[in-house]
This record gives sequence, C-alpha cells and structure tokens, in this order.
Amino acid sequence: MAKKVFISGPILGMEENQEYRKTIGEICWRLGFEVIDPWQREKILYKGDEKCWWDKVPVFDFIQRDLDDVERCDVMVVYLPRLSAGACMELFYAKRLGKKVIVVSNMKCLSPWILAHSDVIVKGFGELEDALKSLE
Repeated sequence: MAKKVFISGPILGMEENQEYRKTIGEICWRLGFEVIDPWQREKILYKGDEKCWWDKVPVFDFIQRDLDDVERCDVMVVYLPRLSAGACMELFYAKRLGKKVIVVSNMKCLSPWILAHSDVIVKGFGELEDALKSLE
C-alpha cells in the first residue's frame, strides 16, 4: 500500500495561485505516494471576491474534514511562501500525531513553532524529492 502525502499550504489570498499543489503532487506521484489534497474538495468554496465566505459554511465540519485527512496521511508537505494560519494548524496537528512533516519555504526567518514541528525544511521544490526519499 502506498504511503499517503497530505499537501498543505496557503489558500486565503492565494485562491488564484494554487499551482504549487500540482507541482508537489507530481513529485509525490513520481515517487509512488498517494496524494491527499484538500484543495480538490474545497476549491469550490473559494471564489476570491467573496469576503468571509466561511461565515456561510459549517466551520467545524470544514475543519474536521482537513483534520481527518491529516489523520489518514503518513507525510505532510507544507508549502509556506508566506504564513498561513490553516497550514500552520495542520502542521502542528500532524506533528502531534507523529506524522512526518516536510516544510517547503524560502522565508528567511521561520517561526520557532514551524521549526520545532518540522522533520525537514527545504528551500524549494527542487529539494523536495530528496527530502521525501530521506523519510523512507
């Protein structure tokens, strides 16, 4: 059975810039991982021009689906070109469950919270494949 990778990263404010998920997914598939990408389920909710859309959905159900996905994964890849509340919460939850966490970020000063809850931190997608291989 293939290991599962959960793709986490910022959505709010980047609704039109989710190509990173395809890049991460392709790297994972090439290595034989199954990909869990909540964007595939949630993209219909993000319209970019509607502010505070989450006031119109059951917030706890929305969050619980992501937490359930985290529980099903073996590895989480967190893309952080900038801080994201949701991605950081997912990262924290994954690490508390004992999941392997890889952060992809070129931010100069990552929070100690991110550093403490990551197994591997890489600067870009070019390093991600080796990082995934190192966790096997």
